[in-house]
Amino acid sequence: MRVVVGLLLLLLGLCGSGAQGEAGGLGEVNEINQNTDPKDPAEESTEQITKQTTCDIWTELRALRDMVVELNVHVELLQRENSDLQTRLSSSESELLISKSRIDQLERENAVQATELTSLGTRLTTTESKTSDLEKENADLQTRLSSSESELLISKSRIDQLEIENAEKPKVAFYAGLTNAGQLGPYNTDITLKYSKVFTNIGNAYNPSTGFFTAPVKGVYNLQFTGYCYHGGNVAVHVYKNNQRIMNNWEISNDNVPGYLTNSLVLELTAGDEIHLVLPSGFSIHDSGNNHSSFSGSLLFTL
Repeated sequence: MRVVVGLLLLLLGLCGSGAQGEAGGLGEVNEINQNTDPKDPAEESTEQITKQTTCDIWTELRALRDMVVELNVHVELLQRENSDLQTRLSSSESELLISKSRIDQLERENAVQATELTSLGTRLTTTESKTSDLEKENADLQTRLSSSESELLISKSRIDQLEIENAEKPKVAFYAGLTNAGQLGPYNTDITLKYSKVFTNIGNAYNPSTGFFTAPVKGVYNLQFTGYCYHGGNVAVHVYKNNQRIMNNWEISNDNVPGYLTNSLVLELTAGDEIHLVLPSGFSIHDSGNNHSSFSGSLLFTL
């Protein structure tokens, strides 16, 4: 810019000198022309050329002046733009510093998060391993539970079946004492013992009026009896099944020494079979409120 201004000043100086020369030259020429003859055609041509050249220089100077003005305006615009760019640059640099600071902060946070993520990954792996173990244990427990439930269903089914069978199964049990009258016998003939003091008679299979026990169903039965005597008496009890003697028991007592006998039987009986006890002739039996002599029995199981 300084170079351009210097050139313009130089041209202006030259133009000023040329103008003065031309003015002086023209004055002298006019004076000569006034004292001499008319001008030569060649001189007139040179004079015209000189005038034309002077006009061209002034035209160029005006153009250069306009150019300088435009350049000044352009320079001012460039300076303003440069100032704006400087301001924007400063703002950008500030923002860049803030961004770098934020980036550093984010990098630190990212490092912390990466560490936490690694820790969480480790914990997740451990949790997944524990979860896998728990799933296996749960599967085993489910299998065992299913097996237990199946066994429970089978057990319940069996219990229900047994309850049904037990409900349908006849219940037979009896217990009876002989008498409160004291001693019976001896007699000259065999007599059927009627145990009249009935304490238990489930199923009503024992008849105290006849002394007979009648099997209600086919099965295995357990039967027990006792006999007692004293004051030198002799006790005996025979067991009959359907009027056939199947057992003979007796006890001989001495003076003032009581005699006592007891026995039991396990018999397979068909429905309708009868069991009764007989006091043979010549023997006696004693009973009282103490129930020394008794007869009892029960169904063990059906067949």
